[in-house]
Amino acid sequence: MFRDGLIREGQCPVSGGGKIQGKIEVRLKWDPSPWNRPPHHLDIMAATYSQDAPYGRPVYVVHTESRSPDGTINMSRHSETGQGYGFVEVMVLELDRLAPSFARVVVGVAIHQSSGPKPFGDVSNTGVLVVDGYTELLKDDFGRVADATAATVAEFTRDSSGAWEFQETVRGFDSDPTGFAAEMGGSPQP
Repeated sequence: MFRDGLIREGQCPVSGGGKIQGKIEVRLKWDPSPWNRPPHHLDIMAATYSQDAPYGRPVYVVHTESRSPDGTINMSRHSETGQGYGFVEVMVLELDRLAPSFARVVVGVAIHQSSGPKPFGDVSNTGVLVVDGYTELLKDDFGRVADATAATVAEFTRDSSGAWEFQETVRGFDSDPTGFAAEMGGSPQP
């Protein structure tokens, strides 16, 4: 379910009109929970949508326990605790290799809710970075969706020429990872 008042969308000013050039990396970081608390477990997720139903059900969803059938979207680094230096989870998207039948890819982050409700505001030092080669497309700390338990961060759409465009879509949801996977690519609510 969308979080009221948390919809923030806009074209990324550093991406040269929104067009992207190559391999995309989505990087995620967060601080581990205190020693006497259950670990914070965040996951990057990507949902793919077909030309026939760009806002329908995802064709497939990629997350820590899966990869795209053709190998174009996969996790290159994963953490269940946030331990480590810098960005501890990384997803790679090779959109230029994605079949022409795909029109849209939505990327988000969900917090596992195994120890009770935990929004982004309860996890310290969260951050997401989306890069296209050496170009930074998005950098965010989830502060604007602090009450949400999941959030979309980026949307990639294919234009009529076949080129991919990037749009920042930081939008909060009240979902666990399973629910978020089903609804993350729906049309934004006004």
